[in-house]
Amino acid sequence: MVSLLKKLHSPEELKSLSVKELEVLAGEIREKIIDTVSKTGGHLASSLGVVELSIALHRVLNTPSDKIVWDVGHQAYAHKLLTGRLERFDTLRQLGGISGFPKRDESPYDAFDVGHSSTSISAALGMAAARDCSGGDEKMVAVIGDGSLTGGMAFEALNQAGDQNKNLIVILNDNEMSISPNVGALSSLINRKMTSELVVRLKKEAENFLSHVPRIGKDLLKVARKAEGSLKGFFTPGMLFEAFGFDYVGPLNGHRLETLIPALENVTHLEGPVLVHVLTRKGKGFEPAEKHPSQFHGVGPFDKETGKVRASKGGPSSFTGVFGSTLSTMAEKDERIVAITAAMLEGTGLKDFSKRFPQRFFDVGIAEQHAVTFAAGLACQGMRPVVALYSTFLQRAYDNVVHDVALQRLPVTFAIDRGGLVGADGPTHHGVFDYSYLRHIPNMVVIAPRDEVELQRAMLTGTLHDGPLAYRYPRGKSLGLTLPDSVEPLSIGKGSKLRDGNDAVIFALGVVCHEALMAADMLSGEGVSVGVVDPRFLKPLDRELLVSEAKRTGTVITVEENVRQGGFGSAVLEMLADEGVSARILRIGLPDRFIEQGTQQQLYARYGLDAEGVAASVRNFLNGDRSSASSVASSI
Repeated sequence: MVSLLKKLHSPEELKSLSVKELEVLAGEIREKIIDTVSKTGGHLASSLGVVELSIALHRVLNTPSDKIVWDVGHQAYAHKLLTGRLERFDTLRQLGGISGFPKRDESPYDAFDVGHSSTSISAALGMAAARDCSGGDEKMVAVIGDGSLTGGMAFEALNQAGDQNKNLIVILNDNEMSISPNVGALSSLINRKMTSELVVRLKKEAENFLSHVPRIGKDLLKVARKAEGSLKGFFTPGMLFEAFGFDYVGPLNGHRLETLIPALENVTHLEGPVLVHVLTRKGKGFEPAEKHPSQFHGVGPFDKETGKVRASKGGPSSFTGVFGSTLSTMAEKDERIVAITAAMLEGTGLKDFSKRFPQRFFDVGIAEQHAVTFAAGLACQGMRPVVALYSTFLQRAYDNVVHDVALQRLPVTFAIDRGGLVGADGPTHHGVFDYSYLRHIPNMVVIAPRDEVELQRAMLTGTLHDGPLAYRYPRGKSLGLTLPDSVEPLSIGKGSKLRDGNDAVIFALGVVCHEALMAADMLSGEGVSVGVVDPRFLKPLDRELLVSEAKRTGTVITVEENVRQGGFGSAVLEMLADEGVSARILRIGLPDRFIEQGTQQQLYARYGLDAEGVAASVRNFLNGDRSSASSVASSI
């Protein structure tokens, strides 16, 4: 039999297939997703869970005219396969390949770029408003998971959508509740009946009739609505969404195409905002992912026959692992320490902490803003909260960091994981802006430890400091250093000179220190003497050390795994200008653009952050190539 997936050229062709054929297609899509992700890694469980939903939506809608906005977007693999990307699917998340998330410049079927959660309803509502302004009739659909619905932005959008009463369909993909066949069948039957055009028309005609009955019409209408609400409330959990002004439909079995398709067809004819509650199972069709959905949420390459994740080459613990174990050790000695994360228990290395100190661990859901202000409240009452978030997600709580923590000089520590380039997740997940958006905040101390020993020292410094402090560390393995039995805190604003040099000095902040040291070794073999300084602190800078080294050599190279705009190099430029130091400055960092996906090693090489790249930049600069240099004169 010829593969249905290989024969499929556009979603329009789904409309001519029978339900049985669509079920076969679903199996082929799952097989392709499992086969590809087993080699490339990626988000497996969530994508397997929405295969039938993806098929049903493209079958019912007229995409790309009708828009599907996927929340987070890590579940859109089936959507990609249905929209002409089969031949390139093996390049998923690879350098130069297709993205692991929806991307507008990749396909007209990708309605909205996404990689963070809780944004889909807002975006789809904006599209619906634009449609109404231009007199169109396209369908706007937001697909949001029950986890993403914990984000406050989703409720802000629901509130406005219900108030504006625009034609908008929100699909709630609920993959935490089990699907009971009996209840599922009954609810599917109820919603097929309650969403049919006939029932909707009769309901509106009955309301119109009752409202015009003399004297008692309004009372009769209230009774009728109350009866309808009681009936629906008995069968469905839709009261919350109806309070927002949505018509609630569901719950529907998200894996039964014979009921899902007609229900969605009926929904497209309803007026006003509608929420469709769909129950799915994460990892559907791949037993290891069904049993361990969190393990297969974001997974590396694995054996598709057994589900066993391919073992790494071994070696040292990750920076995340060092953070988690160290925080648990610190919490044993200091009962004021509490840990907070936003739906990233395992990703931030806090699983052990949550088990050992359940009363002092808080997972607030996908709600970074709340996490930060919640931490501020804890700090007000004498606790020492540690907020563990990925760099890219801390961006969402910027205002809370400024107003709720820094303004009050509260002792909240920010443990910023995935600082720098993260690899295959690409531009939505690279943590390359935190130097720039943190260093200008008053009262904030920012540390970038170069290794795991320095990370431990930064952590202790944070819990002892009477004010806000952030330390950032990268994704991936640490350097394998032996961790000391006793940890000493850092002196605020004091750096470390790692290597002497007379021709130039490299100021390298964070883990790029080690690339700078290797670059200095390379240049030494060529007869070029280059020193290396680890400033440790982005804020406050060690002015005494950095200024003296700049004056001594007259040539400074800054290296950072952050955008150059407003980052560490900019801070050094400003400092030297303020001090009236005449020096030649070369800033090595990331350009003013969103960085594409690729392995960390590939991206380091592409943007000149590896040892070879740093050495080449220094060599060219000393030889008079000033194309990427910035100068500071004493007259500034």
